[in-house]
Amino acid sequence: MSRRQIEISIADQSLALCEAGSIIKIYRISTARNGAGNQNGSGKTPLGRHRIRAAIGAQQPMNAVFVGRRPTGEVYSEALARQHPQRDWILTRILWLCGCEIGYNRLGNVDSQRRYIYIHGTPDSEPMGVPLSHGCIRMRNADILELFDEVSVGTVVTIRSA
Repeated sequence: MSRRQIEISIADQSLALCEAGSIIKIYRISTARNGAGNQNGSGKTPLGRHRIRAAIGAQQPMNAVFVGRRPTGEVYSEALARQHPQRDWILTRILWLCGCEIGYNRLGNVDSQRRYIYIHGTPDSEPMGVPLSHGCIRMRNADILELFDEVSVGTVVTIRSA
């Protein structure tokens, strides 16, 4: 799996899983409503070369709810959503990203890891292909389950605006 990479296009709202330069699969995603940017507090999706720092949620059920990267024991449902209308739902699995470019997406006021930038599941009622997140990369729950099993900690993730 070490030769696998993830290529994210903000313009296309797509995530491509690649191996040895060939695309294995393309997924529709949702990046930040505020666009692309690396500044802490911007609510934007960071650009540049990253790697998966942690893969969180193995063995959790589909639609498991996470808060602070820990499963709450809840499973997302419309009833739960009505009880917590302001939650930014992080579901199923988390791939926590760490920037690789010092001064651009790592350390200081541009650190993707300290910004808690993830690739994660979101309610299936949320649209894909439309930028709506708070900075993370949202995926369908079935898609993040599939991707989670195809990558590992250390996998390179490149995020581009185009």
